[in-house]
Amino acid sequence: MALPSDHAPLAERVEELLAAGGPLPIVSAGDPVLRRGTEPFEGQLEPALLARFVEALRATMHAAPGVGVAAPQVGVELRIAVIEDPAPVPDEVRVVRGRVPQPFRVLVNPAYEPVGEGRAAFFEGCLSVPGWQAVVARHASVRLTGQDEHGRAVDEVFTGWPARIVQHETDHLDGLLYLDRAELRSLSSNEAMAERWAQPTPDEASAALGFELP
Repeated sequence: MALPSDHAPLAERVEELLAAGGPLPIVSAGDPVLRRGTEPFEGQLEPALLARFVEALRATMHAAPGVGVAAPQVGVELRIAVIEDPAPVPDEVRVVRGRVPQPFRVLVNPAYEPVGEGRAAFFEGCLSVPGWQAVVARHASVRLTGQDEHGRAVDEVFTGWPARIVQHETDHLDGLLYLDRAELRSLSSNEAMAERWAQPTPDEASAALGFELP
């Protein structure tokens, strides 16, 4: 079955991206594609092309490495993201941050809403803002709705670090970067993170850099 003509340019662009092989180039902050938002996925990519695109997103995420990649980060304005987190962290970090392993997931047309009023603040970074991290206060628990890559409905509650990941990636699909929600006084280079702020919580950074935590 032929794709609608207004979908063809996007499918062609994805084909061109995939033709190069290997991990896809990640777009950096300052590129308008990260700010325009995305269009809902409604079959713009036929199933075989969608499967190839999803696999390329996964390879790109692994190569970076990261725990999530959204389609706009590779220049594609579709409401699709992938997440996966093996959570290779010490037990102390795992307990404090609620960082538990998250299997590979494809999020199609995702949206989230808070569950309860709890918020958690931790440093996070972004593959499209390389070299920097900042503290972001996010909902501690969210309900995520949408579909998977096969069109099956997703309606699931995420808590802890997985909740942070799905919020971060869904924000990308709305044209938001984590810096839009960050405590900017906390902005730290990766070098400063390694030297000063490797603690499980950002409490010491809050006191030293002068920003508030929820």
